[in-house]
Order: sequence, then structure tokens, then C-alpha cells
Amino acid sequence: MGYIEDYYNKFNEEKRLDSRHGQVEYTITMKYIHEVLADIDQPKRDIKILDIGAGTGRYSIPLCEEGYDVTALELVQHNLGRLKAKSDAVHAYKGNALNLKKFEDNSFDVTLLFGPMYHLFSHEDKLKALGEAKRVTKAGGTILVAYVMNEYAVITYGFKEQHILECMEQGRFGNDYHTVSHEEDIYDYIRIEDINRLNSEADLQRIKIISPDGPADYMRPFLNKLSDEEFARFIDYQMTVCERADLIGAGAHTVDILRKN
Repeated sequence: MGYIEDYYNKFNEEKRLDSRHGQVEYTITMKYIHEVLADIDQPKRDIKILDIGAGTGRYSIPLCEEGYDVTALELVQHNLGRLKAKSDAVHAYKGNALNLKKFEDNSFDVTLLFGPMYHLFSHEDKLKALGEAKRVTKAGGTILVAYVMNEYAVITYGFKEQHILECMEQGRFGNDYHTVSHEEDIYDYIRIEDINRLNSEADLQRIKIISPDGPADYMRPFLNKLSDEEFARFIDYQMTVCERADLIGAGAHTVDILRKN
């Protein structure tokens, strides 16, 4: 997975999540993480969280600072180094979502799988990552999985950036406008029916699925023009509509909240 390391050595994920469209995604995702954690009848220090694809610790570090027992796994050495520099309380390791052999079965109450599914290009690899997350999660525990969505790629890259004709000619969009991605494309995009198939084959039960950013990524320059009060109202709006089934697949990201039976 050297191509992923090369990419994230140049791409500033912290800057993305600190941008206004990134703040929408982060704020709403954290709300749902906290909802899951609030349902666990244990002291915070006894609740074990695994963050697979933790990046520089955007989620790991705040959750650790809140008192949870957090373990982070990150593929990219540069990101891992920054995470460790920011916190020595998070148990941070270098590793791959497809192989969690350093962790025993049924070890974690909550598992976050937020980055890896963006960069796995086959159904089999996605299923393997989901299966590994399931294996290390306790029975009755929760797995939160993030995906980047197909329509975001078609609308943004295809039409907004005017690559639609070359994408159709090159077979990068199918006749039904489902993206066909390869490693050199860095990201893979997915539809709700693809996610449902993964859950069915992994035998995981959906609690709920949300769109943490909705239209935020499409309208970056407009979000930047909003006053602080208007922007707070936009976050409230997205918080209110993020579970609406008619809007979920159109956002840039989804977070699928699953239970291990």
C-alpha cells in the first residue's frame, strides 16, 4: 500500500478536517460516537476504543482526553509520528486494516473504521477489513464505518470539474454511472447497495446510517462566506437531517453504525 503512504505524506488530512466542510463532518461524527459510548454501562476508563486508520489522531486524541482507553492503528508513518508527538496516552501502532493480528478477538467495545474503506478497491478487501474489525470487537459492540460516496465522485469530478466525457470513454464510470476505481485513483467510491451487501456478508446489524457532511463538500466556498452564526446554523441543519434516507447517498461521506451480534 505504498501509494497510500505517498499520498498522505503530501495530503494534509488535519487541514481538511479543520476546514469548515471538515468541521461539519467531524462535529456530527463525534456526536454519534458519543451516542454509542453513552450506551455502554461502564466507566470511561474501562471502555476500549480502536481507531483503525487513525491518521494524525483527529478522533483518537480527543476521545483519549475524555478518559477512554484508546488504541490507534495507522498505516502511514508520517501520520503515526504526528499522532505520537501530540499524545503519549493513545496506544498507537503502525498497521494495516486488512490484518489486525496484533489484537485478540473480542478486545474492543467500539471500533472506528474511518479511513481504510476509502482506499480499498475490491469488494473482497473491503469485506476483509470489515471482518477484521468485527473480529476484534466484543460481542454486542459497535463498529462505525466511513465511506466516500459514488454520486459525490460523479457530480464533483465528472460534471463540476468537466471530466465526464473522458471518464465515460475510459470506463471510469459505468453506464449506470457507478465509478470503477483503481489504485492510481487513490479513492474508491461506493453506493448504499454496496454497503448493504458488505454488511449482509459480514453478518453485521445496522443500528443506523448517517451522512455526516451532506452537501458541505459540494459548497465549500459558500460555507466559507457564512458568518459564524450562519455556519453554526448549517451544522445544526445537517445534524437535523443527517439520518434522512432520501439524503444519505448524495453526501460526500456516510458513516454506517453497526452492531456485532
